[in-house]
Amino acid sequence: MSFKSYVLAASRLMEETSRHVQDAHVEKAVATVATALTAKKAFLVCGNGGSASDAMHITGELVGRFLKERRALKAICLSSNPAVLTAWANDYSYDTIFSRQVEAFGEPGGVILGLSTSGNSKNVILAFEEAKKLGMTTIAMTGAGGGKLAALSDILLDVPSRSTPDIQQVHICLYHYLCQEVEARCAV
Repeated sequence: MSFKSYVLAASRLMEETSRHVQDAHVEKAVATVATALTAKKAFLVCGNGGSASDAMHITGELVGRFLKERRALKAICLSSNPAVLTAWANDYSYDTIFSRQVEAFGEPGGVILGLSTSGNSKNVILAFEEAKKLGMTTIAMTGAGGGKLAALSDILLDVPSRSTPDIQQVHICLYHYLCQEVEARCAV
């Protein structure tokens, strides 16, 4: 495949996603996150592998800045502390590395965003279950159908693909839009 063909295929998936993911769902995600952050509630983000890097990217944009100078926002990446991740996974279970941190940082009125291309990452599922117990809103960015996370998500943003790298490319577009719009609403 040529680079041009690759880019054209990616743009077709972006276009398909723009038709598949409803504007109302994206707006609800933006409004939910902005409302929580304005109230200084926790916005927790998690994922594995490339999605862990995306989780760090999102929180970096919101704690730092995306496009505007503003106050720092209470965004916490649950996949960025190697001491917590490795100690808990070693002593207890990798499956509960995120749910344990939700127990520590989660709060009623807060929001958790889980990134999972399959929608079936056990540790993200358990984090959503813990978040639900705490009265948090759950938002999932997944691939087609949302996997097991679909049933646990208050807001599902699922890319109509099963190809991990293709889904992740669209996730970047989705979360850059989320950061832009949240920042616009939270800027002081």
